[in-house]
Amino acid sequence: MKILITGGTGFIGRQLVNALSADNDITILTRSAGKAHLELGRQHRLLGNLSALSSLDGFDAVINLAGEPIADKRWTLEQKQKICHSRWDITARLSQLFNASQHPPSVFISGSAIGIYGNHDDHTLIDESFDLTQHNDASHTDFAHRVCTRWEALALEAANSTRVCIVRIGLVLGLNGGALKKMLLPFKMGGGGIIGSGKQGMSWIHQADLVGLILFLLHNDKCSGIFNGTAPNPVSNKDFTKALGKALHRPTFLPMPAMALNIALGELSQLLLEGQYVYPNRALEAGYQFTYPQLSEALAALMQNQ
Repeated sequence: MKILITGGTGFIGRQLVNALSADNDITILTRSAGKAHLELGRQHRLLGNLSALSSLDGFDAVINLAGEPIADKRWTLEQKQKICHSRWDITARLSQLFNASQHPPSVFISGSAIGIYGNHDDHTLIDESFDLTQHNDASHTDFAHRVCTRWEALALEAANSTRVCIVRIGLVLGLNGGALKKMLLPFKMGGGGIIGSGKQGMSWIHQADLVGLILFLLHNDKCSGIFNGTAPNPVSNKDFTKALGKALHRPTFLPMPAMALNIALGELSQLLLEGQYVYPNRALEAGYQFTYPQLSEALAALMQNQ
């Protein structure tokens, strides 16, 4: 297959490119050719800008994972604009290119995040809990919800031209990127503990399962629409903290009060103090089998590789 991937040098993108490299012809959208060649090898085609394309004719699939990391920096107005437009602009352009193609790629897989659900600590959310085609809910004011709602709507503009799959990604567990990498040092130093009330949901997924789910959607032409990119066993922050401490053989008795986190991170603290219990209903119904359905198994597998 000839596959165009955006976000190919990111935490998940790198793993996806490596998984696809052996049997596919990969083109990577990147502004840093040097970084892409260094991290992914020189065998892949590189594309500096989507403006170089007038259509997507010639590609068999597009996987869209581009976006400024949402939790790397404090949410200043400038940073919010980067987060939004790094997702919205590329996704909008890709949908335009799909619709301009005489022979469009057969599938468009586009990232999103479970932040679209807003704060829900009291019940489990399945993929159908928020469907853009059925909801026009102006009551949500959370930044993450607004980012994802627009992001998904732009991807769905290609639905008349191709099969669209949107993956609402949760907390991705891996040692080389994402939230877990940032959490490891304080936990290893014995400074880990519950955040806020500890009751907020943490919907996680092992990095291998996220890559596996994307590949599953790529090759199963009956799959379209919204898919939660989370493991089938979400946990509370309290239980996550205990499990991580156990995996690292470290104590977890230093809590992080909500007020302190608000002072330190500002609005960004919402990502840690609020949460969701998200269930991958449609992925399981479609037949995807998780390699790591339990948190303890996922963490144990990762710690073996340290």
